[in-house]
Amino acid sequence: MRSVWIPRTGPPEVLEVRDGPEPTPAAGQAVIRVRASGVNFADVMARLGFYADAPPRPCVVGYEVAGTIERLGPGLDGGLAVGQRVVALTRFGGYAEAIAVPAAQIFPLPDAMTFEAGAAVPVNYLTAVLMLRRFGNVQAGDRVLVHAAAGGVGMAAIQLCKLAGAEVLGTASAGKHAGLRAAGVAHTIDYRTQDFEAEVMRITGGRGVDIVLDATGAFRKSYRCLAPLGRLVMFGFSQAATGMTPSWLAALPKFLAIPWFHPARIMNDNKAVIGVNLGHLWDRIELLRREMLALLEDCKAGRLAPVVGKTFPLTDAAAAHRYIQERRNVGKVVLTC
Repeated sequence: MRSVWIPRTGPPEVLEVRDGPEPTPAAGQAVIRVRASGVNFADVMARLGFYADAPPRPCVVGYEVAGTIERLGPGLDGGLAVGQRVVALTRFGGYAEAIAVPAAQIFPLPDAMTFEAGAAVPVNYLTAVLMLRRFGNVQAGDRVLVHAAAGGVGMAAIQLCKLAGAEVLGTASAGKHAGLRAAGVAHTIDYRTQDFEAEVMRITGGRGVDIVLDATGAFRKSYRCLAPLGRLVMFGFSQAATGMTPSWLAALPKFLAIPWFHPARIMNDNKAVIGVNLGHLWDRIELLRREMLALLEDCKAGRLAPVVGKTFPLTDAAAAHRYIQERRNVGKVVLTC
C-alpha cells in the first residue's frame, strides 16, 4: 500500500511516496480502499511546520477520503458493508491507498456523487456549516464577506449562503472573479489591488456586512467591516505562510500582529468575534455526524454541488501542494488513487 509522507519541513518536493503494510481494522473500524483524498491548506501548513495539531514527523496527513469499504473490524453489526461507497473524516492518514477509520466517521456516499466530489465535502462543508449556521446564524437578506472565496471553504460557504438567501461579497485575485460570479457571488473584490475594507463600505453604503469569514489573518480590518450585530468568524491564518518557506522566524511578525479584541469594545460595538477549528471537535463526533449526514442529503437532492477544481494522482501530491500554495485553485484540490 502506498502513502504520502512528510519526512521533514520544506517545499512540496520533500513529500515522499512510501510502500507499507495494508491497514488492519481495530474493533469498531472499517478499512476503506481510498479512491480520492481531499487536500487542505492545513496539510500545506503541516508540511511547512506551522500546524501545531499535525502529528510528529515523519507523518501522513489527510483529513478526508472517499472510497469503498474493503474490510470490517470486530464489533460492526450493521450500517456498513463490504463494497459500500463511502466518504469519511480521517484524523490524519488520508494521503494513502487504504486507511482504517472508526465507523462513526464513515458516511454513505450518494450514488450520483463521484469519489472526487465526496472527498470535497467533509472538511470544507463542515467548516462552512459551523461558521454560517451554528455560529453565524446566517439569514435571508444578510450580507456575508467571504475571504479567499475561490478556495474550498469559500466555495462551500457561497453555496450555503445562496441556500439561506444571503448576499455574498468575495475576495480573490482578479483572475478568479468570473468563476466567483458564476458561483453566485454578488460583489467580487481583488484583494491584491483593492482595499477590501473600503470596497465593503462602498458596496454597503457605509453600513458594513453581517458576517465575515476570515482565514487570512486580516482580522482587524475584517472586524471593522462588520455592521452592528455583525459576526467575525476566524478559521485560519494563511498570512503566516506568506512566502511559503518553513521559517518560524520569518512568520513571527505576522503572528505577533494578530489583534486582541477588548471585551469592552466588543460590547460597545455590538459585534461578535468567533473562532472555528474543525480539528478540535473530535470529541463532538455526534454533532459532526449529524451535520455531515445533512450535508450529504443536500448533495443528493442537488441543493449543494461540491466544486472540484483540480485532481492530482496520489503519487503527485507535491504538485497538488504547490498548486494550492500558489493560490491557483478554484474549489477543492483532490488526490486520486
